[in-house]
Amino acid sequence: MHRPGGGGPPGAPGPAPRPPSATPPAALTSSRYSPSWAATSTSQFLESARRRAHTYDAHGPGDPGRCATYAPEVPRDALGAEQARGRGVRCRGRGQIGAGLAVAARAAGAAGRGGAGPGGLAGSCPADRVADMAGSRLPRQLFLQGVAAVFLFAFASLYTQIPGLYGTEGILPARRTLRPQGKGPWQQLWETPTLLWEAPRLGLDTAQGLELLTLLGTLLALGALLLRRLRHLLVYLLLWAAYLSACQASGPGVSLFPVVSDLWVWGFRRLGAGEGDSLLLETGFLAVLVAPLRQPSHHKQPPQGGLAGASPHEGLPFWLVRWLLFRLMFASGVVKLTSRCPTWWGLTALTYHYETQCLPTPAAWFAHHLPVWLHRLSVVATFLIEIAVPPLFFAPARRLRLAAFYSQVLLQVLIIITGNYNFFNLLTLVLTTSLLDDKHLAAEAGNSRRKKTPASWPKALLALPALLLELAVYGLLAYGTVHYFGLEVDWEQRTIHSRTSECQLGARGQGLDWAAVLIPLPSTAFTFHQFSQWLKMVTLPTMWLGGTSLAWELLVALWRWTQVQGLLRKLWTAVQLSIFGTATVAMFLVSLVGSTSQGTRRGAGRGGRSIAEPLPPGLQVPYSYMEPSTHGRLWTGAHRLFGAVEHLQLANSYGLFRRMTGLGGRPEVVLEGSYDRHHWTEIEFMYKPGNVSRPPPLVAPHQPRLDWQMWFAALGPHTHSPWFTSLVLCLLQGNEPVIHLIQSDVARYPFHKQPPTYVRAQRYKYWFSQPGEQGQWWRRQWVEEFFPPVSLGDPTLDTLLRQFGLQDKSPRRARSSSSALAQALHWVRNQLSPLEAPTLLWGLILAVGAIRVLQALLGPRPSRASPPPREEKHRPAPKKDPGANTDQAAPAPNSSSSGSQTARRKK
Repeated sequence: MHRPGGGGPPGAPGPAPRPPSATPPAALTSSRYSPSWAATSTSQFLESARRRAHTYDAHGPGDPGRCATYAPEVPRDALGAEQARGRGVRCRGRGQIGAGLAVAARAAGAAGRGGAGPGGLAGSCPADRVADMAGSRLPRQLFLQGVAAVFLFAFASLYTQIPGLYGTEGILPARRTLRPQGKGPWQQLWETPTLLWEAPRLGLDTAQGLELLTLLGTLLALGALLLRRLRHLLVYLLLWAAYLSACQASGPGVSLFPVVSDLWVWGFRRLGAGEGDSLLLETGFLAVLVAPLRQPSHHKQPPQGGLAGASPHEGLPFWLVRWLLFRLMFASGVVKLTSRCPTWWGLTALTYHYETQCLPTPAAWFAHHLPVWLHRLSVVATFLIEIAVPPLFFAPARRLRLAAFYSQVLLQVLIIITGNYNFFNLLTLVLTTSLLDDKHLAAEAGNSRRKKTPASWPKALLALPALLLELAVYGLLAYGTVHYFGLEVDWEQRTIHSRTSECQLGARGQGLDWAAVLIPLPSTAFTFHQFSQWLKMVTLPTMWLGGTSLAWELLVALWRWTQVQGLLRKLWTAVQLSIFGTATVAMFLVSLVGSTSQGTRRGAGRGGRSIAEPLPPGLQVPYSYMEPSTHGRLWTGAHRLFGAVEHLQLANSYGLFRRMTGLGGRPEVVLEGSYDRHHWTEIEFMYKPGNVSRPPPLVAPHQPRLDWQMWFAALGPHTHSPWFTSLVLCLLQGNEPVIHLIQSDVARYPFHKQPPTYVRAQRYKYWFSQPGEQGQWWRRQWVEEFFPPVSLGDPTLDTLLRQFGLQDKSPRRARSSSSALAQALHWVRNQLSPLEAPTLLWGLILAVGAIRVLQALLGPRPSRASPPPREEKHRPAPKKDPGANTDQAAPAPNSSSSGSQTARRKK
């Protein structure tokens, strides 16, 4: 009969089974079978297994019934759970390490860890015991799935807004920005990298080309999310190129796509859609490097964390994901203090944040009314997670990295609950997969239920210093938090005080209390000067920390390359290691420089052109600019390398929630329309605050770009947001695509029958309502007029359009519909237009979930595992009956040598 787990087809003769051991359980504790034996004879056993590996090679790579022979006999404690259950190790095909070497390496790992657990070869060598990327096969797959999911949300969200943003009747028609400049096609493509240059060849205008691009991106991302074979390097390259092309659809200065035009308000850049787009572009390019060149089939998949079948370079690009997460979090924490924002220094930022963020959720109302001491404690926890914890990403101790992982996940989940930040926090969660390993994910999947092998005394002895190191790190973090933030508990008032700078409310500007700011008083815990000196001291060491961690990964990759068998395979892996190793080092150098263009602020100059002015040193956001003197000490080659690829968005700069806004009340712009200039009707948006009795919506992962930009516009005069004038013009003209951005149900738009004759905008201050107020979520107060009343042909409107370069001098052309492709795009748009964007995105999420469930139910079921070891101990020893052995499995003709070697070893 066919033996479960065997490699041959049913009915085919299989290898001779190994008879159950007659050794009594007490003998298993002898020196021969103890883990210490495996530790002392690891090198001899590896060499012996390597010499015999050819005996256990598989048949041809296309043979579905490749052999599953037993590996050379190894003591049960050394082999771990897999060999103890009596299972053989499957061979993985030609050119790969044989089953004997794979089991031998697993035995060595068991000796080093006191037993092999989930994670396979992790710990099979000194490099693998410490290297954090040694067992990252499952985290890499999880990362690629997460990137595909975020691309799916980003493309689908943008697709629903293209007609209103960049269509022929949109706020900023894309045809104005992508115009040939008389240059060669390759030079034009390099200076403005976008596939939209090819839209005319397909019979499409720029907006239709953008629709096609986002639709294809959505379908490709959906395929990569559902089908493992589509998680390929070329697929992620297409996704990255498509999103980069979409980002070029808007021009600088007046863009609604802030990834191109950085929005600066009062001289400081806030977290906007640009942060999410920049992070997605950089993460998407890293996914190109992480994705495999060739996806192995399911039955050829090597063991989790195993060396067999793994390329030596696989861990290098994935290390860049960890480095990106470190840059993102560390810079986000540092800029909160370098900006000198008194709310962050006074630990009062969260008392304003929930109320004044771009698009709050209903949970933000409840979080806003939490006790003040809890808000202060939350700010301290934010600094701890964003500044003190990120260096632990590179800690050699695995449990420290896992603790850092769960702290980052906690922060991102809380932000998702209380704020609609599109896909940004989801993408940050995807980056945190770089802190995981195969062992942890396998344990989470249920493998931890297996009985663990007792650790050897050397392993137990070394575990004590590691535990002391972890406790020392946790104690140091706790002491530093209490000491440097001066936390004091007032048990009588049941509150927490801090000795950091207290703040008082002041005002600046022309008597505008909505521009109120906090003026810090001297600090008694640490001053800005002390923090600047500390930052100057640690910035360069953090770069060296990243460089040292990268060097270790390179050494591990080189060690793995030396273990590759076969001349041709060794040569091929050497080429791969050279290419991906060079790319990894280059990306690391580029990331140190960061985007120098983000060290400037943009404003509208004459003719609507964008002008750049340098920001103060403490506010420049490239990583090395956190401490300006460090930026000047970088290698000049890194600056030249970054200048060559800056337009490709391969490395960006980050710094989230630099300053709190709306300290005197949340500023909000309310549009109004009228037919007679006496009776005005408010134009309510779907997502941003307007009606005080409407609860905040749940929008994520959708990114409503117009509602976001309305929040930015309210922070300054309308001249800082030139696109706002174009929005007013579209409302006066009654452009239906723009109206769909404001209300997807046109019947809810107050001027759906006839466009308003006049349009104006008022500025209000909004606050969350108090718990006792029934039926209201907000309170508001009128502040001033934001935009004067204008009508079509009004000289004021024409002057503003001419000043910002928004007048369309060329005649508006009708949308091309002659080609079949254009007609197909028009049909798809008509089918999807009735759906609101969040409904469409959540429908995609539910569809993906349903398909994954069906895949799990209808997919191939794994073969049943053999009985656990404890059942074998109580199993009576069978009698020596040759016929019984023959009934179970007859030896295969080509495995006679294997059976003879096994018999000789038993003698």
